Amino acid sequence: MPAQSSFDLAVVGAGIVGLACALAAARRGKRVVVIDRDAQANGASVRNFGFVTVTGQERGQMWRRALRSRDVWAEVAAQAAIPILHRGLVVTARRPEAVTVMEAFLRTEMGEGCKLLDAADLAKSYPDLATPTALAALWSPHEVRVESREAIPALAAWLEARHGVTFLRGTAALEVETSKVVTTQGLVEAEAIAVCPGDDLFSLFPERIAAHGVTRCKLQMLRLADPGFKLPGAVMSDLGLARYAGYAALPEADALRVRLQAEQADCLANGVHLIVVQGGDGSLVVGDSHHYAATPDPFAHETVDRLILDEYEAALGRPAPPVLERWTGTYASASDRTVLIDTPTDGVRLVMVTTGAGASTGFAIGEDVAGELFGGTTA
Repeated sequence: MPAQSSFDLAVVGAGIVGLACALAAARRGKRVVVIDRDAQANGASVRNFGFVTVTGQERGQMWRRALRSRDVWAEVAAQAAIPILHRGLVVTARRPEAVTVMEAFLRTEMGEGCKLLDAADLAKSYPDLATPTALAALWSPHEVRVESREAIPALAAWLEARHGVTFLRGTAALEVETSKVVTTQGLVEAEAIAVCPGDDLFSLFPERIAAHGVTRCKLQMLRLADPGFKLPGAVMSDLGLARYAGYAALPEADALRVRLQAEQADCLANGVHLIVVQGGDGSLVVGDSHHYAATPDPFAHETVDRLILDEYEAALGRPAPPVLERWTGTYASASDRTVLIDTPTDGVRLVMVTTGAGASTGFAIGEDVAGELFGGTTA
């Protein structure tokens, strides 16, 4: 235990949501401790794309939180020496129904700053993505991408060095009550507590989590060798237009879903859509799939990986490079909400992102939670 055992805020969980709550409180001048059972970041926050997605997020508060979180990522990355590996998003369309969805999206407020490229524009601007089947592409300038397995540890180290945040690693939180956390290393006292358990549904406040119908989602991910070209930004395809709510909730997406069900039913059944991002070494992180259960199995299935790679090859018009790594991740999921902020007791917030958008929305959520707990604004 540190010499100081009393804090303004105790955060349980050192994933991106926990770190975001810690940052928002520290920027208010609060004394913060982060408690985590693992010795290092090991959950969804380091198993994802590192892709801060704005375009396609659910319309309204989710989309606005993504915009704000993108801005905070840009601020923090510069100060914490976290490389921004690329910016922007290209969503390619192989079907006219997908182009219709893009056109409808551009008519909404969420399409501000984005543009539609026809096949000729795509070939001129991004020739590596101009396949014979590509009819058009949606370009967004809003996204940024970091290497999450490096960015999350760097963010934690910066919070400790720059903002004086205390970290208790390898320490489990056994019980949380108003103004105190009982841990395996002793008692931590705090004016306020943020419990950010990621996809741990049972250790703390399981009855509150169950009441909101939260389960878990397993996804399969791959890292591919350098393809020999540089992506202009993240890449997605038709399948993403039927999955990301900012597109999929538009009435024009109904016709696309019908066609995808006829042509790629296996992808829909396995929650497969395509995201491709590139690392500083040229390698590609590619995914993903979605399977839901209270306790998902830990196994990666080759048939699902093959669906992901098939979509890569269809969207990019070339064979996939060799697979360097395969892994699975899990995150909390709920059918009726994207974020859960609950108050189990006075001065305590239970905070969970219940969709795969922790990196994309976490910083804004942290600011909302700090505002609830402490009031005022960020210093």
